[in-house]
Amino acid sequence: MKVALVHDWLNGMRGGEKILEVLAEIFPEAHVFTLIYEPEKISATINKLPVHTSFIQSLPGGRRYYRYYLPLFPKAVERFNLGGYDLVISTSHCVAKGVNVHPQAVHICYCLTPIRYVWDFSEEYFGARRYMIKPVLDYLKRWDLTTSRRPQFYFSISQNVANRVKRYYNRDSTVIYPPVDTDFFSSRKEEGDYYLVVSALVPYKRIDIAVEAFTELKLPLVVIGSGTEYKRLRKKAGPNIKFLGWQEDKVIRDYYAGCRAFVFPGVEDFGITPLEAQSCGRPVIAYRKGGVLETVSERVPSGLFFDQQTKESLMETVLAMEDRKNDFDGDKIREHVLGFDRKIFKQRLSDEIQRVYNLYHHN
Repeated sequence: MKVALVHDWLNGMRGGEKILEVLAEIFPEAHVFTLIYEPEKISATINKLPVHTSFIQSLPGGRRYYRYYLPLFPKAVERFNLGGYDLVISTSHCVAKGVNVHPQAVHICYCLTPIRYVWDFSEEYFGARRYMIKPVLDYLKRWDLTTSRRPQFYFSISQNVANRVKRYYNRDSTVIYPPVDTDFFSSRKEEGDYYLVVSALVPYKRIDIAVEAFTELKLPLVVIGSGTEYKRLRKKAGPNIKFLGWQEDKVIRDYYAGCRAFVFPGVEDFGITPLEAQSCGRPVIAYRKGGVLETVSERVPSGLFFDQQTKESLMETVLAMEDRKNDFDGDKIREHVLGFDRKIFKQRLSDEIQRVYNLYHHN
């Protein structure tokens, strides 16, 4: 069986790339197709496979400024030659699911999200510029809807995403939660004296709410991450807030394990970082919306939610955490998330791929 793995772009190891890495382990003879590829930023497991790039890679500034070629993405992905493959698995948050495959091939889309900046978050991504690029976004929306019929099967990373796949594409999907390397993380009994944010510093993550809330509360907050909002956030932050920039995984693990609680003020399709914090036995303070509702429990409890995406609502919940910090048991929090372990994910994903492949050929 010849297998093709299609991924939007390969220029870092984020949640989607961690899923692709597991697929590369399940199918070590597969070929990878992607718009652009920076091997120095990708794991050895993926780099072992033959990687085929699109014409975007060769355009001026294609690797660094690929986002400016957004209107060309549909044509780029449709030009991949997948005629000789029996099984195609697209891990898609943009255009990967739109590939053309052989009529007898099985195409599974593992949907990370329908295109966020087309369907839900154009204001958060583009601001006022969204009006200037409206024709492009309208074109992408039409193309995305048309190509949603191409995969025979959909997997989704959360029920939150499955609901959106149903709403926008009118397609059913099987929920398979992404992996967390729980073996890499460990809890420790002593509680730290700081709260923690680990995030890309971009507008839709709403780290500004955390910075404003903790500046006013005068409680210590550590922010790990980099991005376009870095300078703006530093300007509005009080002296109690420490920015560490980008850090390696081992450093982040130590900060997870030592924090009083992890703060998650944005809306995500799933959200890996709250699970990583819970794998270290630390509770989470999160905005009550999105994929985090499927991973953080007030019953265990493994965290607390705030109901409005405002600094005032977050401040109220932080003060509640201060009052209730003895209610959180690190061992119980870690046990709560062990079901998301990478080994469990790999077996579940492998089983589901085999199931739908057999189902297609049986029918």
